[in-house]
Formats: sequence, structure tokens, C-alpha cells
Amino acid sequence: MGKLLEHHSKELIRKLGLKVPNGGVAAAPKEAERIAAGLGSPVVVKALVPVGKRGKAGAVKFAGGPGEAGAAAGELLGMTVGNFPVEKVLVEERLDIREEWYLSFTYDKEKKMPVVIASTRGGVDVEEITRAHPGSVAVRHIDPLLGMADFQAKEIWSDLGVGGKLILAATALLVKLYHLFERTDASLLEVNPLAVTSSGELAVAASVMSVDDSAMYRHPELSEMVQLGSERAWRPLTDLEKRMVEVNEADPYRGTARYTEMPGGDIGFMCGGGGGSLLLFDALVANGGRPANYSEVGGNPTEEKVYGLTRGILTKPGVKGLFAAHNITNNTQVDVLARGIVRALNDLGIDPSTFPVVVREAGVNDSAAREIFTAAGVEYYGEEITMTEAAARMVRRMGAAYPGYLRREGN
Repeated sequence: MGKLLEHHSKELIRKLGLKVPNGGVAAAPKEAERIAAGLGSPVVVKALVPVGKRGKAGAVKFAGGPGEAGAAAGELLGMTVGNFPVEKVLVEERLDIREEWYLSFTYDKEKKMPVVIASTRGGVDVEEITRAHPGSVAVRHIDPLLGMADFQAKEIWSDLGVGGKLILAATALLVKLYHLFERTDASLLEVNPLAVTSSGELAVAASVMSVDDSAMYRHPELSEMVQLGSERAWRPLTDLEKRMVEVNEADPYRGTARYTEMPGGDIGFMCGGGGGSLLLFDALVANGGRPANYSEVGGNPTEEKVYGLTRGILTKPGVKGLFAAHNITNNTQVDVLARGIVRALNDLGIDPSTFPVVVREAGVNDSAAREIFTAAGVEYYGEEITMTEAAARMVRRMGAAYPGYLRREGN
């Protein structure tokens, strides 16, 4: 999944004809001052980072004019919020808010249906709303084929006690936002707060949005807004992680290749995902190994995708070995994995006789894979040994290749 920063999601919402605060993005205090001066009103200055709960983190500040806006931006720029450095701020007009509501769309994985969550008590986490006021939250599943009808949206707000002209505006807003959620293949669209202004208007005061990056080929208009692969990230993607996202997205139709870089580490780690891969990772560590990354490849990827991922794993500074393993229930063509891995080793001039490489694969065409790996000098195992035994063998190879490896601090 890929996240959108707040100003991008609001840009999409504004195009629906819904009210969004006017404002702009600033990378320096002087820019924030200019934006605030142009708005000519009190403003809100927010850290522009792809995480929630910015208010609790002190990353949302109010300013009465340009000077205060510049000062607020100066305080926020350079902060770290949820592991993300603040490089830009969003400066917006401050709304005169009478009430704060909550509205979000996401997917119920158990029922495999879109779900809308609405409340007339917003401004805080929906979990807090549910605990403090259990009767003030409406949860409705949406038929993915029929979509959201006006009468269904109206019923949601009516059940929450909304009436008069406001229920008409709220109904139209809910239907429009659901259409945006559906049309963009979004996984989350949250408005919190959805503001009721003193003049009785509804306005999107703050928004959070994520989209399915596997569907980006259908949405070229979002290409400059979405950071692919960011949904799984708890920090900004490294340059190498971004390159591996590009490897995966170059062929979005066959297989997946995911890469997460870890500080330090000297064993390149390639697995198939799932519980078996967590077992492999733990086995490496338990035996004294130090993985340099966590990387999943599966779903029967192409040779090019395997090659690109392997090359990326091996180019991280400090990597001195490669361990690749899948469970025996793996449905990936193992000979394709073999060709991609061996090609990367050859292109990088890596000699498996001196650079430890241990592969434990089983599955489709594993006999052909054995031939390919063996011919390249790679130590290969099939189902004759367990995954944990293969992990122990990898660490022993590291110890044989690098004297003192197993006597490092912490092992």
C-alpha cells in the first residue's frame, strides 16, 4: 500500500466540490509566513508526515498571523514525528469549528467488504470514541457491487442524530467520499475531524489516505502523490528500499519482491514470507548470524524480479553472505529463483567459494534448480534438511569464511 500526504488527499477531496481549508506547503519558515500572509487569517501549521496522532505529538500548532506561522514552522521543521523527519509543513486557514465529527472508509478483512465508520464525536481516535461513547459510532458494511446509495448514507447520519439541512450536506459528502475511496482503489480514507463550522458548513479539516499500490497502473494521475511501498514502513524508505520498490513495480503482474533494510548486519536474507520465514530469521539470529535485511520473494516471480531483488540485497554495504530459503510448501518455480540469484552473483563478480551462499529451496522444478545452483558453486539443499538446519549451516559458513565471526560481541 502507498500513503498520500495530507495535502495530496485534500487535493483529491477538493476536486469533489467539498470544502477543504485553503493553504499551502512550506519547506522553510519564510515560506510559511508568505502562505499565512496570503490567507489573511489565523492559521494551522501541521507537520507534513505520513503518520497519525500529530496533535498528540505536538506537531500541530496554531498561529494568529504570518510571524507566528513562521515561528511555528521553525519549531516543526527538523522535528521527528513517529520516526519521520519533518521536512515540510502544511499551512492552512484555521476553521471556526462548532463541532468535530469522524468519518472513515476501510476494508473489513474478515467480511471482505468495504466498511464506513461515522461518528458525531471526532477529533480523537475512533477507539477512544467507541470506549467513551459506544452508542455514538455507526459502522456499516457496503456492498462492493452496489456501492453506497444516498438513502444508506442518510440512514447513517440519521441514526447518529443528525437532522435538518445538515443531514443533506452530510449525506452528499459521505457518498462522494465513498466514490473517491472506491475509484482510487484506496485501502483507507479517514477524515478526522470532519468539521461543522459556525456557519453550518461541513469541511474536511484533516484527512489520511492510503491506496493499493498494486493498482497504481490504473491510476497514473496519482503517480506523483503516492509513495509506493510506504504502507508497510514505520520510517522513511531508504534509497535502497525505494529501488527495490521499483524492482517490484516494474512487473506488477507476477510475484512480489519486498525488501526492508536493517541497520548493520552482514547476511543478505531472502525468504518466502509467512511464519516459516520468521522462523528462518530467528534461527539465523539464534545461531549467531546478523541479517542485513528482511526480504520476501514469492508468488512465482519472474527471473528479472528475482535478479533485481538479489542484486539489491547484495549491494547493501557490509553484506558478506547470502542466505535464501523457502518452505517446502512454496509454489514458486525454484529454477526461476535459481537463474535470477545466480545471474546476480555472476554480474556482481561474487565467487560462492569465498563468499558464503547457502540456499535451501524445495518446490516446483527443484531438481532443475539444484543443477543450476550446483553448477554455479552454490551450496544447495532441498527438503533433505530443515530450514533451521540450513540457517545453522549459513552461520557456520560465515564463521569459516571470516575468522572470529562467531566470537563477535553479542554472540
